[in-house]
Amino acid sequence: MSKLKLIYLAGMALLLFSWTSCKVENLNPINEPVKDISGSWQVIKATRNGTDLTSIVDFSLFRVNFTAGNYTLVNSLPFIVQQNGTYSLNNPQYPFQIIFTAAGGTPVATAFNYPIVDGQRILTLTFSPGCPQNSYVYTLQKVN
Repeated sequence: MSKLKLIYLAGMALLLFSWTSCKVENLNPINEPVKDISGSWQVIKATRNGTDLTSIVDFSLFRVNFTAGNYTLVNSLPFIVQQNGTYSLNNPQYPFQIIFTAAGGTPVATAFNYPIVDGQRILTLTFSPGCPQNSYVYTLQKVN
């Protein structure tokens, strides 16, 4: 047999083998758990219009406490709301927004990110309180 025929037959055998060895796998979708942000959260990084505020402003005493659909603010700083109230996520399993409703106020939605960074769950909130020219990004970490 010529080398060309051997290469052709080997290629066909490889193709036939790979075609017959493929199995269709039935994958069951993973049910994503509901995101639970309950607890006390502190700011670990803050920016305004891209400028880092973390070394300029003392955020160490500011907290956002989330419990059973309610939030409380401790030692207020510029934030999306200025009073305690209720909160909800636009989608409990795949949230992209958090909606704050201050007591007696109207709902205010903001971008919400909930990644794990260096083994720690963090919250990232992007908002413009009052002045649309100022955009704040707060990165919060749960207080142990």
